[in-house]
Amino acid sequence: MRKPPMETTTTKAETRPRARKLDGARVAAEIKREVAEEVARLSERHGVAPRLVTVLVGEDPASAVYIRNKVRTCGELGIISEHHQLEDSAESARLVEMVESFNAREDVDGILVQLPLPRGFDESAVIEAIDPDKDVDGFTPVNVGRMMLRRPALLPCTPAGIIEMLAREGVEMRGAHAVVVGRSNIVGRPVAELLLQRDATVTICHSRTRDLASVTREADILVAAVGRAGFVRGEHVKPGATVVDVGMNRLTDESEVRGLFGDDAERRLNTLRERGQTLVGDVHPAEVSRVAGLLTPVPGGVGQLTIAMLMRNTLKAARLRRGL
Repeated sequence: MRKPPMETTTTKAETRPRARKLDGARVAAEIKREVAEEVARLSERHGVAPRLVTVLVGEDPASAVYIRNKVRTCGELGIISEHHQLEDSAESARLVEMVESFNAREDVDGILVQLPLPRGFDESAVIEAIDPDKDVDGFTPVNVGRMMLRRPALLPCTPAGIIEMLAREGVEMRGAHAVVVGRSNIVGRPVAELLLQRDATVTICHSRTRDLASVTREADILVAAVGRAGFVRGEHVKPGATVVDVGMNRLTDESEVRGLFGDDAERRLNTLRERGQTLVGDVHPAEVSRVAGLLTPVPGGVGQLTIAMLMRNTLKAARLRRGL
């Protein structure tokens, strides 16, 4: 007598369709089109072309790539870019002097010093030296204070870009429970504040949070900004939640890539073999895509929004400085 076939069971996560892409790249392209149109109008009506000055200290390859992307995007949108390089053997005082010279120039609308700075530089002193009205990164204490008080400000680019993406992709923030994993001054804290300003109920988690998964599973919107590849797993995510992956981590080990991407690893492995590395986020893509409702890809998600919002801040600074 033949035995009946064994029954198989599947979990809820396995039977759910994969998460839809939260399309940061599309939103970034939309923002850049709007900026290009505004820049053209500003030039036509007022004879003004916004100018962004970028400063790179040292020869860090990743920082150099970021600067090249920013300079290229300026050219595409009609913004004048001016790049300055400083040796990592220079002193903080020399960088501060350079920043102050840009503050004094009427033709400079935005100043961006690429972070992180090499060891030995006083990052806080450099940031505080930037004229708040030209602080297109939104990092100076004045702009942070303005943001916290809900006054007009140049907002930090990545957090502001996340809010723009959620709004334009139709994600309801009002009344939602948003959980931010990470408390950095660059992303975690400001994105929590901006979500709060959109009437979300916000929880900030960090390395000392007890039973992290029990907190993150309550999130309608989960923002991962911890800087650890694949840190947020399927167990951390509420079914159907919107997950924003802010992480940008470089992997060079094939076994790690296979562990994160499972059956979808081949394309990433090809990138790793061609370039010696592949970019991944703070979210475990294979696990979280089976639980979340919406998920940002890495790359192609938040990173492109950051540059788009930098361009918008540069335009905004140019207009505000001239009372337009």
